[in-house]
Amino acid sequence: MRVDPAFTVEVDTGTLAVHDLTPGASRADVPVVLALHGVTANGLAWQALADELVRRHGVGSIRVLAPDLRGRAASSGVPGPYGIAAHAADTSAIASAFGGHPVLVGHSMGAFVAASAAAKDPERYRGLVLVDGGLGFPAPASRDVDAALTAVIGPAMTRLSMVFDSPDDHLAFWRRHPAVGPLLAGPGGLWLRRYLDHDLVESRDGWHSSCVLDAVRADGRDVLADPGTLSAVHRAVEQGVDTELLWAQRGLLDEPQGLYDPARLRALQLPTGLRTTPVPDSNHYSVILEASAITCLADAVDRQLATR
Repeated sequence: MRVDPAFTVEVDTGTLAVHDLTPGASRADVPVVLALHGVTANGLAWQALADELVRRHGVGSIRVLAPDLRGRAASSGVPGPYGIAAHAADTSAIASAFGGHPVLVGHSMGAFVAASAAAKDPERYRGLVLVDGGLGFPAPASRDVDAALTAVIGPAMTRLSMVFDSPDDHLAFWRRHPAVGPLLAGPGGLWLRRYLDHDLVESRDGWHSSCVLDAVRADGRDVLADPGTLSAVHRAVEQGVDTELLWAQRGLLDEPQGLYDPARLRALQLPTGLRTTPVPDSNHYSVILEASAITCLADAVDRQLATR
């Protein structure tokens, strides 16, 4: 079920898989979008964005690179250290390997990685687009990480310890998910299945997620409680990185309350210069997977591409 990556990039402890979601864009002067996925996802999550940007700019006129972050999918064999700082260093290694000044895009946990990478090396990146992530609300220090992650990401966390009889059995799990199931039944269902299948590995007992649980725990701990991770957006903006947050109006289970809302954003005392844009009629998953939401995301990327 694994999709072979177009490229590999050497990092401190192994080799990262990097997907080129816009084949044909090989010229050095083509703008690059470097897209970072969420905590239990993989790089193929960004195919809808890549397709929309190619539709707008033309084949060969833009490049979307999307790594499988260490501990996931085709990069599951890259050992620790895990955590947001490690992913940020990996992001810089990818950016160095391909050159130029990419626009960084991150969804959910990937938004925290993108913000941390931009805060550490603001001159390397053209701009920053955060999608339903990057700004955190610290959990109580005494709370168990697994319990906190299960409370936040629900079935996606539970799935990591499940064994499925077949890829179709795994797909049936997602069809029952209130936020993802309707997307599988929609026009993007075929490529969405490819993304979900890419996470699967077969063992003696059956099929299971490729995500390394220790990686998910380390990354989740940083997102929930690491001061450097939680302050990264502020530091990036203060250093002049043009930054926009797109936030879904509904949550991870398609519930009416999303991760962010105007009141929650005000409480975070956002840095001056950070733009915030609600994405209507979207949830935490559909905000990067569904056609109308992708229009908003591609608009934000285009705004970054126009800044230089």
